[in-house]
Amino acid sequence: MILQAHLHSLCLLMLYLATGYGQEGKFSGPLKPMTFSIYEGQEPSQIIFQFKANPPAVTFELTGETDNIFVIEREGLLYYNRALDRETRSTHNLQVAALDANGIIVEGPVPITIKVKDINDNRPTFLQSKYEGSVRQNSRPGNSIGTLTAHDRDEENTANSFLNYRIVEQTPKLPMDGLFLIQTYAGMLQLAKQSLKKQDTPQYNLTIEVSDKDFKTLCFVQINVIDINDQIPIFEKSDYGNLTLAEDTNIGSTILTIQATDADEPFTGSSKILYHIIKGDSEGRLGVDTDPHTNTGYVIIKKPLDFETAAVSNIVFKAENPEPLVFGVKYNASSFAKFTLIVTDVNEAPQFSQHVFQAKVSEDVAIGTKVGNVTAKDPEGLDISYSLRGDTRGWLKIDHVTGEIFSVAPLDREAGSPYRVQVVATEVGGSSLSSVSEFHLILMDVNDNPPRLAKDYTGLFFCHPLSAPGSLIFEATDDDQHLFRGPHFTFSLGSGSLQNDWEVSKINGTHARLSTRHTEFEEREYVVLIRINDGGRPPLEGIVSLPVTFCSCVEGSCFRPAGHQTGIPTVGMAVGILLTTLLVIGIILAVVFIRIKKDKGKDNVESAQASEVKPLRS
Repeated sequence: MILQAHLHSLCLLMLYLATGYGQEGKFSGPLKPMTFSIYEGQEPSQIIFQFKANPPAVTFELTGETDNIFVIEREGLLYYNRALDRETRSTHNLQVAALDANGIIVEGPVPITIKVKDINDNRPTFLQSKYEGSVRQNSRPGNSIGTLTAHDRDEENTANSFLNYRIVEQTPKLPMDGLFLIQTYAGMLQLAKQSLKKQDTPQYNLTIEVSDKDFKTLCFVQINVIDINDQIPIFEKSDYGNLTLAEDTNIGSTILTIQATDADEPFTGSSKILYHIIKGDSEGRLGVDTDPHTNTGYVIIKKPLDFETAAVSNIVFKAENPEPLVFGVKYNASSFAKFTLIVTDVNEAPQFSQHVFQAKVSEDVAIGTKVGNVTAKDPEGLDISYSLRGDTRGWLKIDHVTGEIFSVAPLDREAGSPYRVQVVATEVGGSSLSSVSEFHLILMDVNDNPPRLAKDYTGLFFCHPLSAPGSLIFEATDDDQHLFRGPHFTFSLGSGSLQNDWEVSKINGTHARLSTRHTEFEEREYVVLIRINDGGRPPLEGIVSLPVTFCSCVEGSCFRPAGHQTGIPTVGMAVGILLTTLLVIGIILAVVFIRIKKDKGKDNVESAQASEVKPLRS
């Protein structure tokens, strides 16, 4: 291998000397930044330059974008071993350095730039091998059909990438050849000599050539001739006569079939027909559906017919295409048709002006106050009689003639709001047909309910005797409607005589605490009166009673043996004491079990819910 490398270097040196590269200055010289231009595609092993360096440099090193193409020999000969390709890399940025015997850089590195010059080695190509375009029949010459685009990988804006387009062949050549042209440099395909007719030839095929100075490439273009909308729809008859229908004919019923034809190309926007009612149906009671395959029109009822407002209607249709007509072609009388719709009368029930009537009044309105009204009309103009249905509370009455609604009893929002009843409108005379609507009465709240206790507080007790003052919590409520903040009750004792023994304090808007002022209470039941004020408009008060018992306690339960009042023991009393004792034992066991569970987490009395009133023991 070493011998082969020496022979290769010797050959290069001989080539270098033989070709005159050894002349100082042009093909050899000191190590410095340099730029070289080399044509792509040349034979390999071409010498580029001979670099020279002063001692102690003994060899050279090449780095950068070599792509395993560029090589430098120990003697400084820079050459390439494969043909260059500009389309792969147009510029190679290299660095050359001089090394001493120990491989240490003693000079450089210096930048060496290799610019690859273009040759015409790439064939122009189209983006696709086959294209498709269209042109409307009767289009004027010069109209654009489309633009073909080809690319050449050679250097842009040079003769190597300069492209030319031309039409090689047209098939069929009917009615003549040369019907199309393509712009030589832009590639725009155009109609050339005359307008086309689909009846003559519906399709043309072109072979297009693109070329640079050395290469050519072909592609194929299919051009479809598209029909234009130059024919108008024509009705098979202009007058469909008279049609008589009852006014209660079902919505969605097909009442008439109409037909028009169009001579344009089938199943295109030029031949598709849309039917429009342009006269005689301002209310939009009728519509026309079109069969897309046959262009048949089906006239249907979209809204109820009405003898009273439109007994006779002269309906006019127009048949149109969704595609606009070509210039100079207009719709004429052939595209219009008519028929006369005669609607017969049917006795109809009264019709309310709305499905639900709604009114709003205060719940404390006086009896006899007008709270709302309803209206209905009979299509035949008959008089109407109103009545109520579903007035379960007997609060309302209705004027049979005017439809005005009045209160006949005290209203109560808390009993039901909105209050819903049905209103019946019945025609007077005729068939006595009737219809029903809803009347909703919304009752606005007034402060008409005094405060009360939120629940029945029985079984409240303190263990006697008290060792310290005790307290309990209770909750108040009322039935009126409250704002988002809820009620704001105030609490006080219901009698001045209670103030020596009791006191009441407010916790929040709904809860209060009843506390003892001393411990000297008898072992009996006390009834404590509490005054609760709601602060409303007008303010209402309620006086409630809390029964509180002072009794002997056994394991937290109130215990009063039978015969306690008389002190005279009897056999019945003994049996009662025995049964009571057994009951107390059961209660003790239950209390022990409950305490075990509750001791896992006791709540502060301050935050306790008022609905869980707990007696406090001394």
